[in-house]
Amino acid sequence: MIPTVHEDESHRRRVRYTLADEEHGHVWGVCAEVEGLFGEPQRGTYELFGWVAQAEARGWLGNRVWLVPDDKTLDPWLLEDAESTGKPLKTDSLVITGLDDYEGPPEGHRGRVRIHDGQRWLGSCREFARVLPPEQLQPPLVLRGLAQGGQLRARLMKGTRRALDLELAALQIQDDGGVPLTERRLWARVSAWRPSCSGTDRIDLELDGELFTPVAEYARPILERWFTGPPGSKGAWASLDTRRRGAWLELVRERAFQHARRDRPAGHAYELDGRHVTDEPGLYLALGEAVNGAGGYFGGGLGAVDDCLGGTFGHTAPATLLWRDAATARDHLSQVLTPDGEPYDLFGVVLEILGEGGMHVTLA
Repeated sequence: MIPTVHEDESHRRRVRYTLADEEHGHVWGVCAEVEGLFGEPQRGTYELFGWVAQAEARGWLGNRVWLVPDDKTLDPWLLEDAESTGKPLKTDSLVITGLDDYEGPPEGHRGRVRIHDGQRWLGSCREFARVLPPEQLQPPLVLRGLAQGGQLRARLMKGTRRALDLELAALQIQDDGGVPLTERRLWARVSAWRPSCSGTDRIDLELDGELFTPVAEYARPILERWFTGPPGSKGAWASLDTRRRGAWLELVRERAFQHARRDRPAGHAYELDGRHVTDEPGLYLALGEAVNGAGGYFGGGLGAVDDCLGGTFGHTAPATLLWRDAATARDHLSQVLTPDGEPYDLFGVVLEILGEGGMHVTLA
């Protein structure tokens, strides 16, 4: 449960954000508006020399794009939310950007790599270089109309550099009904504060933006949609592209871990609407809603689905699942690629995991 600061009832109803200390759990303050929450996270940039295309690689490339070295002794590495900025003039190279995984490329390797998006090979290059991005000043994270907790008030009155370093904190985000949605961890260092026009004893608190990873701008409509509460019917995500389905799935996953669930008794019959299972995020969103209703979660990957089948996520074995329009998933997910680029049948693997977890699936 998100803790609160004592305040007047009218303000409490408008609270969306809570800044809390990660180590001790006390609340620095609460507010209704945050500026700087959305932006462009720091991205890795690669120039791929001698690019040979196998598919169109322009614009957004995929939620998960793998770079696979020719040297089989080396592991592939991942770029999340990858984009291509195109070919520099008069070159044979391609420039791509994305969020590096924690490992990045194998140390010292700059040789030939092949690239795929989990569905198809995009192409290959003879060598690559990681390009250092230009220095960018990150705007501050501003908590507007913040109602201060006692600990924050004391820190601001002291005003020393040490006092203004709040260290590891969580910006907890809830919907307009007070239900937790997600949170963003950050190193909270106060850079400025001033009286707010939102009311007496409220402040606008600025935190150092260099120490915060913003939510990607394309995910803004997803989060703003959930501010009003969970969707009232299944399939609210169906019209989204794969990129935004991924953002929806991530929010569903984070929200699920904020709430206790009651498992249904054994023998329950579920029904999955498979009309929109055209990509991997759609698969997990449809499965989550089949088990746990609109906006529901039942895994965001193969391992997570296996975990959910073990209980505490709405399911008790044995159970049955009627998968309607299963041909859509079979058509789109039967020929996908592992990180190493080996083909496999994701649709078939999901059916195996469900069956082994005690959910008997009927395809329709």
